[in-house]
Amino acid sequence: QVQLVESGGGLVQSGGSLRLSCAASGRVFSIRAMGWYRQAPGKERELVANITTSGGSIKYADSVKGRFTISRDNAKNTVYLQMNSLKPEDTAVYYCNAHEIRVVNVEGAAISKDYWGQGTQVTVSS
Repeated sequence: QVQLVESGGGLVQSGGSLRLSCAASGRVFSIRAMGWYRQAPGKERELVANITTSGGSIKYADSVKGRFTISRDNAKNTVYLQMNSLKPEDTAVYYCNAHEIRVVNVEGAAISKDYWGQGTQVTVSS
């Protein structure tokens, strides 16, 4: 199992900044990527950004490119999301995600699983 603990959400004015953190514990050696998703009221959960733990491959949603930066500290098993130039439309509950791939036998069969944090509220006032 993997446990995720998020921190850093809050209320900020439009144009402001926030930094989210997500610390993983448990079976961290099997995590292949970590990232952030968000869900606004009445909308589906969407990817904000993610980063692989090995090669550092990074993906951003078009709506946050140039404003948000995802980074990781493998020694601390922690991923960060620096959010700058925040807009009211960024208001949502932000969820940390960890994608695990675990080899289960000598033939190399693997099982993948996604883990989620409890969510942290980000509110941007206009």
